[in-house]
Amino acid sequence: MLPAKAYVFISLNVVRALSIIALLLVFSSSILVMVDDIEAVNVFVGGGSNSNSTSNHDYIDNSTVPNQPAGVFWAVLNRLLIIAQTVVLILSELGWPATLFDRYFPVLGSNFGVGALGLMQCLIGASVLSHFVKLFPLVSAFFLFSIGCLNILIGLIFRERVKSRRSILSFRDRAEDALASLDRNIDTPISRYMMNRDAEKGLNIKEPEPTHA
Repeated sequence: MLPAKAYVFISLNVVRALSIIALLLVFSSSILVMVDDIEAVNVFVGGGSNSNSTSNHDYIDNSTVPNQPAGVFWAVLNRLLIIAQTVVLILSELGWPATLFDRYFPVLGSNFGVGALGLMQCLIGASVLSHFVKLFPLVSAFFLFSIGCLNILIGLIFRERVKSRRSILSFRDRAEDALASLDRNIDTPISRYMMNRDAEKGLNIKEPEPTHA
């Protein structure tokens, strides 16, 4: 039977994988919505729609573009910002480049939890869900919003320790230390490896020089 820390590690990484999948879905659906909006605007500008019927509508037909001055610009800019945010959040979930996030965007770095990440995911999902969209963008945004709520809850529970608990490298080091403590008195490859590592660490530590009275 696995220890409790192993179940926590697996659960956190499952949520992490679902978070990346949700961001990828919103990324792809935003591109599709932007393409549909541009096609609908081209039809509207080209006279494909009845100007008398469209002038009374708040949105251009078959699009999320508001029927107002510079509506096309703000609609396209909104989709581009959503795409850029999803790319940044995916890189944050992958932990690369960690030094860049730690220095210039620490709220998504390794020293912070996933509460801020979940809040950003909820904002992106709410931004998409606030417009009438097709089924694929609708499901993707709702999925992202749900994962964002889950990340906020995980961030409140584990706080800044969550990224170290779900890290594969740190979990491997903890597993090696746990196995070595159990098999310290048994001649196994793991115990020999740990003994050699401890011996090498001991050689690197200089003994303090005795003080002369």
